[in-house]
Amino acid sequence: MANTFKAKTNAAMPASAGTPLTLYTVPSSTTTVVIGLILCNVHSAAVTADVQLVSDTSDTETNETVFLAKDVDIPAGTSLEVLTGGKVVVQATDIIKIDCSVTAKIDATLSILEIT
Repeated sequence: MANTFKAKTNAAMPASAGTPLTLYTVPSSTTTVVIGLILCNVHSAAVTADVQLVSDTSDTETNETVFLAKDVDIPAGTSLEVLTGGKVVVQATDIIKIDCSVTAKIDATLSILEIT
């Protein structure tokens, strides 16, 4: 098994407020450990953000979308570390999505360990 540390980034998320944008999709035959997620408000006013995990893996009874963070406030020009001190294991084809109350005002940096 190969272990690879990676950073996934996306500037100015989402393309449309109220429509979560995919930050990361776990590749097939891969398990990923999410080490950290930082959201930065690049807007001149406060925004709220959501982080969703969309899972359709075979060991869940149904396709599920769960919130890792919901309606979190991020003041203008500041960053928020989501999952502080915690790790999340995501499986092949799982998706992490980001939404924001204002279009294109969140920069996201996801630190992960992919296990293949």
